[in-house]
Amino acid sequence: MTATIAPSTGRRRSARTLGQRVRGVSATTAKYLSLIVAAVVTLLPLSVLLFASLKTAPEYAQTGPFDAPQNWFHFDNFVTAFTSGKMLEGFINTTIVLVVSLVGTILLGTMAAYALDRFAFRGKKLVMGLFLLATLIPSVTSQVATFQLINGLGLYDTKAALILLFMGTDIIAIYLFIQFMQSIPVSLDEAAMIDGANRWTIYWRVVLPLLKPAIATVVIIKGIAVYNEFYAPFLYLPSEGMISTSLFRFKGPFGAQWEVIAAGTIVVIIPTLIAFLLLQRWIYKGLTAGAVK
Repeated sequence: MTATIAPSTGRRRSARTLGQRVRGVSATTAKYLSLIVAAVVTLLPLSVLLFASLKTAPEYAQTGPFDAPQNWFHFDNFVTAFTSGKMLEGFINTTIVLVVSLVGTILLGTMAAYALDRFAFRGKKLVMGLFLLATLIPSVTSQVATFQLINGLGLYDTKAALILLFMGTDIIAIYLFIQFMQSIPVSLDEAAMIDGANRWTIYWRVVLPLLKPAIATVVIIKGIAVYNEFYAPFLYLPSEGMISTSLFRFKGPFGAQWEVIAAGTIVVIIPTLIAFLLLQRWIYKGLTAGAVK
């Protein structure tokens, strides 16, 4: 009986092992195929953009989008985009608005998250519900009231208008800080209070340094959003150029200089690409922190 069972058992094990190997190979193949498809989908538009930026105006009009440029060292479009588009002014204005907005968003967001997570007060659930409700309201529906408010405060056509708008409209950052703060033990606060620290000292010296991954996530997500924002600078700061509105100068009623716009777009993409490459590990850590307790 033993001699009869052993071969069948061995065959079953061999079949099971073969099936596991086939499934493993299939999973690996599917993984690499998905990565290849994602890389093609991501890099194809960028390659078309790069080809267009290196072409002259007649060459761009006479060739297809996937045709390589005749001269790979034709950088006149980049010079035109940077000078005629006043991209240096746009970079300076965008940097000022971006830095001040990010600092304000981080301070207001972490303070609000600390208060909502660490304190128990009447109406706490109502406040959380109002924050959630604010994320469901499209910003376009409140633009008339927002414009009247900014104009009434005398902030129209100033950088302060953009800074105020960007600082006060990021509910997602508050929720991200709350999720991460819930993973910080309350015992740290209690230990600091035993040592004589007040609530401000606990927030500034204990909680805030531990929020670095979440802060890095908010910086890159919020920074890219502010950097690429077109509508708010175009509406509230018409006299000064931002990096997102600089490219609009090459679009007129008689057509558009698409090869110059492509060159300017490449210039705009480079800072965000560098920032993402430098902060990507902090982004992933900040997005996953607090998800599992």
